[in-house]
Amino acid sequence: MTRMPLIELDEASGTAQELLTQVKKGMGAVPNMTKAMANSPATLKGYLALSGALAGGVLGRKTQERLALNLAQANGCDYCLSAHTFTAPRVGLTEQDVLDARRGTAADAKSDAILKFAAAVLESRGAVSEQDIADLRTAGVSDEEMGEIVANIALNVFTNFFNRAADVEIDFPVVDSSAVTVS
Repeated sequence: MTRMPLIELDEASGTAQELLTQVKKGMGAVPNMTKAMANSPATLKGYLALSGALAGGVLGRKTQERLALNLAQANGCDYCLSAHTFTAPRVGLTEQDVLDARRGTAADAKSDAILKFAAAVLESRGAVSEQDIADLRTAGVSDEEMGEIVANIALNVFTNFFNRAADVEIDFPVVDSSAVTVS
């Protein structure tokens, strides 16, 4: 059971209502995560601002989804894993792509390098090695992309930790992070 109230759009007021209306307009629905975030309009506003800014960045949606799946798996966030497994086909990821991303791999060299870099950033808390950077550059990742990779990691760690701390009820087909072995 969710540890904080889920603020329903029709019960919200002020800034929370404005933000939840924005979520509904953009997504067609209001996911439980954003309903929980609405308890703190500043939290929801921050989430929407960063995710909106990154949506307009240079990383493609497939890469962003791969990162979200990989980080949800690594952080044991079944809410985010369920949400991103549900949305992955909409950006063109196959079931195999989803499983690969959860395991930290991808069929193409650039996506694979990005996922390996994300694992290094997460494991080292940002203190990556020169080799980690060299591997990204060898795979053709630009400085702009590298910045957005780190920003996407921060966004996903935020949502992973928020959902785990709040124990937000999953409102997508449930995916269990313990069901996949990560090497």
